[in-house]
Amino acid sequence: MKILFITHYYSPEGNAPASRVSALAERWAAAGHDVTVLTGVPNVPDGIVYPGYKNRRKQIENLRGVNVVRVWTFIAPNRGTVKRSINYLSFMFSAFFCGLFMGKPDVMIATSPQFFCGWAGVLLHVFRHIPFVLEIRDIWPESMSAVGAKLPKFFLKMIGILEKKMYKSADSIVTVGPGYILKLKERGVPEEKISVVMNGVDKRSFFPRPKNERLLAENRLTGKFICSYIGTIGMACGLQTALDAGAILKERRRDDIRIVLVGDGASREALQKEAAERNLDNVIFTGRRPKEEMPDWIASSDVNLVHLKKTDLFTTVMPSKIFESAGCARPILMGVDGFAKQLVMDAEAGVPIEPENAGQLADALEKLADDPALCAALGKNAFNNIASKYDRDIQSKDYLAILERVKK
Repeated sequence: MKILFITHYYSPEGNAPASRVSALAERWAAAGHDVTVLTGVPNVPDGIVYPGYKNRRKQIENLRGVNVVRVWTFIAPNRGTVKRSINYLSFMFSAFFCGLFMGKPDVMIATSPQFFCGWAGVLLHVFRHIPFVLEIRDIWPESMSAVGAKLPKFFLKMIGILEKKMYKSADSIVTVGPGYILKLKERGVPEEKISVVMNGVDKRSFFPRPKNERLLAENRLTGKFICSYIGTIGMACGLQTALDAGAILKERRRDDIRIVLVGDGASREALQKEAAERNLDNVIFTGRRPKEEMPDWIASSDVNLVHLKKTDLFTTVMPSKIFESAGCARPILMGVDGFAKQLVMDAEAGVPIEPENAGQLADALEKLADDPALCAALGKNAFNNIASKYDRDIQSKDYLAILERVKK
């Protein structure tokens, strides 16, 4: 097949959407399909264009067999509302106009986030009659409200109308977890139009390995019990809870435990400043690290934290952090309710905590730090019961079957 994948984020960016699209596109290309990714210049999360790239009208490269077409966007850091909204809209228009003059694919996918990336797909579907698969990773406009974005009511109402039109335009909708099916059905989407292709483990990168002692020594973590949160430090993550848990552990004189926040995002700077003001030297910020380093961070941690704010919307999500931790045979500290929590608990792969409950987070860390055998058992279960079942190789084939049906 000739496949066009429209995505706001793509490799070498290392966030969850970029990693998922890269893993799928590369596998399809390796299987002999002609895959083109239409995206922007890499700049996440700081709004600074990565070395080797320029924010031009159009630039083309080939990454691991995938044709990558990058279009101009209004560059903005991953924080605030107005500039980010302009960034999203600029990509929609740039992707649409570029797509008008590209060779016609057999099938097209547009993935959310972000919302207006989905609308680039809608417009190309309408103007060029390309079979269209919409991938849903966020439910808008609820996701904006859930992270505390203060937007006018008329704007949220308009987004709600556009959201339903987007669902109606798609020939098929793919979600990353079963929780999204309920939300989509509430919006009038027929269940037969919806497919689930879960997130999974890229076993080429995430596999069991010893701790990276050099990495630990460089960050003054040698000999400590390490709980890592690895990924975007954004408004949805609720990582104020990590600071509060750090304060509780300090009061309890648990100098053996470190909470490490690996990554960057809209909330990192404020959280790091607060941690310094509160003298929380047991909460470590690494800043943005190379994507290639992430598996070593996961494997060098005793437990990996998966956490989002406590809101009904986030009971539908399926964070990719679960699968990456499982791939490295590390236990999961589960601070997300709903379907994701059920997956981890059914697999006996982690310890649950209530989202935004710092006391429970501190208690769970003490429990795990005092019981290495429990950590080892949970990590083994994560690998055997999650990583073995949710594999990028299998999922890429399942996704291809959906594209074949839509193409016809």
